[in-house]
Amino acid sequence: MAEIVILLAIKKIGIALAKGATDQASVQFAKYGAQLLELQGSMGRVARELRVMHDVLCKMDIRNRSNLVYEGWLEEVRKVAHVMEDVVDEYLYLVGREHDIGCCFFLKKGFKKPRSLLCLNQIAFKVKDIEKDLSHLSKTKNRWVPMINNEDSSNLSYIVKRSQELANILRSLDEEDLVGVDKNREQLEQWLAGDDQECSVIALLGMGGLGKTALAANVYRKEREKFQCYAWVSISQTYSREDVLRNMIKQLFKDTASVLSSTLAMDIMSLEETLKKYLDQRKYFIIFDDVWDLETFHDLSRMFIHSDNGSRVMLTTREARVAALASRGHI
Repeated sequence: MAEIVILLAIKKIGIALAKGATDQASVQFAKYGAQLLELQGSMGRVARELRVMHDVLCKMDIRNRSNLVYEGWLEEVRKVAHVMEDVVDEYLYLVGREHDIGCCFFLKKGFKKPRSLLCLNQIAFKVKDIEKDLSHLSKTKNRWVPMINNEDSSNLSYIVKRSQELANILRSLDEEDLVGVDKNREQLEQWLAGDDQECSVIALLGMGGLGKTALAANVYRKEREKFQCYAWVSISQTYSREDVLRNMIKQLFKDTASVLSSTLAMDIMSLEETLKKYLDQRKYFIIFDDVWDLETFHDLSRMFIHSDNGSRVMLTTREARVAALASRGHI
């Protein structure tokens, strides 16, 4: 995911601009103080631009990710972030090659010492070019990417697409595909199987690309049969409450064609009451995937009647304030 690539580049720049590296650079390039300061200033500007891009990416609705224009722009951002990371590696090696200040510990895995290290000016020129590339990408996004919002991106289409993606994940996801998540998976399974009969809320919190949905899908596949009914609900930044309710009913009443047929003409209030009545009698497991704000969860959670039957609600989110809605100690 581009978000992680950008964060790695930002972290690497932070190491290059930390006190240990800057002090060593000041000693090693004492004769080139002005050039060094200019290079460090350029690195700082690149880091700030990348951080803004990262924040924008984290806030963009995931529906945009399927658009070719957006994907093309995202790939260019990813390339620039990789180039910046390589350039900072060269700088760290140049600064730390004579004195062990710990810089080389942070070099990218597989980094190879060049036969002839780039001089300070060459590195500075590269960083300047990266600055220009990022500025161009920002302008390109403002000029072209907003056009994708004019395309058909209805909430129902989004929900159908996300449901298809989930189905593909559940079919193809093997245990070996989840690396380094055993502790988190075990914790989730313990919370789901806990003795607490109250309906508890569990939150998976993390930035985009960390694998929240994959982990949730793995647990959902393994644990859902332990509940009387279950549903996976995909949310977006802007969602249709009616579409979400109908999607839940479709999953929960999948074996009752007559009920499904009777809900076709129902308004939102009737749909909500139907769900409340159904869930009140059963031990259910509901996952809300990709929840962006507090109001969304509060809106949807009104249908849950806490009838002490061991039901569980799980949500995945990038927002800490949303995760804070989880039951105590269940993030």
